[in-house]
Amino acid sequence: MMSDANDPLFQSYRLGSLELPNRLIMSPLTRSRATQPGDVPSMMNAEYYRQRAGVGLIISEATQVSPQGKGYAFTPGIHSDAQVDGWRLVTDAVHEAGGHIHLQLWHVGRISRPELQPNGDTPVAPSPIRPIGAKTFISAESGMVDILEPRALEAAEIPGVVEQFRHGAKNARRAGFDGVEIHAANGYLIDQFLRSGSNQRSDEFGGSVENRLRLPLMIVDAVIEVWGADRVGIRLSPTGSFNDMKDHDPLATYGEFAKRLNERGIAYVEVVEDSFQGNHADGRPEDIIDAIRAGYKGTYIANGGYDAEQARRRLAEGRCDLVSFGRPMISNPDLVERLRGDAPLNEWDANTFYGGDEHGYTDYPTLTDQARMRSRA
Repeated sequence: MMSDANDPLFQSYRLGSLELPNRLIMSPLTRSRATQPGDVPSMMNAEYYRQRAGVGLIISEATQVSPQGKGYAFTPGIHSDAQVDGWRLVTDAVHEAGGHIHLQLWHVGRISRPELQPNGDTPVAPSPIRPIGAKTFISAESGMVDILEPRALEAAEIPGVVEQFRHGAKNARRAGFDGVEIHAANGYLIDQFLRSGSNQRSDEFGGSVENRLRLPLMIVDAVIEVWGADRVGIRLSPTGSFNDMKDHDPLATYGEFAKRLNERGIAYVEVVEDSFQGNHADGRPEDIIDAIRAGYKGTYIANGGYDAEQARRRLAEGRCDLVSFGRPMISNPDLVERLRGDAPLNEWDANTFYGGDEHGYTDYPTLTDQARMRSRA
């Protein structure tokens, strides 16, 4: 077992305006536990995040910036006063436990259904292209249902979408977050504009790489105006195929995007290095990672199926600065202590990932809990 001084995972790190105690990040994880009316976080959510406050930084679950941005039942929002108050429970709990937390700002674009939209409206996208195989759920009873063909946003509507992100960013400040992450990954609205497979517009927001970057950069600029660049990050998935996504030249798209993000001086880029469907380990897109790191000189957060040893190796090799963990963080609220002591990890229960109550959410045992149970046996 390595000492903290020699273990890359447990070295402190300066991230923008924050001093992180370790290099472990809790990646954004949709759990569909905002079960109160109005998509409002509750004390149950506050306890979940409080339990995980030992990581260097928590990035919250994806949080819709507007009613139009909603794509799944029971996901939280950041567009109403009640939601701000609910998130304040979370940020207070995390800060009282000594942690840091960013809010992930989210608009799903076409990955929605009229049943989830205001007035039963058709979900919006850059182009009216139905994502083949993409699904969502609209209620506890519905199960997974197919996504339908979306409506293309009119150019005149684009500034309104930017304002949705600006409003969400302002509300995140009111709710007490330490910063925000812009969700530009996994086939949602910003990703849909970035990539050529989903963006087939012929106006100033489609076609060339420069045009496809236009809306994403407008959103980045609006959020920076609210928070300052050193409190803003972004999540990208340059090779992700989730939600029927593809790009004809991701090297060019993301290499250029990285340069534009570097010009703005944002705090970090979090990159989903797998396809979101299990394609990781030896299949990381090293050429695209290199292109992003060549263009963007700030903090690089690696994500995608990492275990502790892979994370240590990539950190030691300088391939990343921080590593975000997903499923291990769900089942191990004390993941930091387990990795520090080389202790066994709890297995996760995929049946409880989405929806439900405390079971599979706040009831995973810590090492302390397990020691107490053994002493009673």
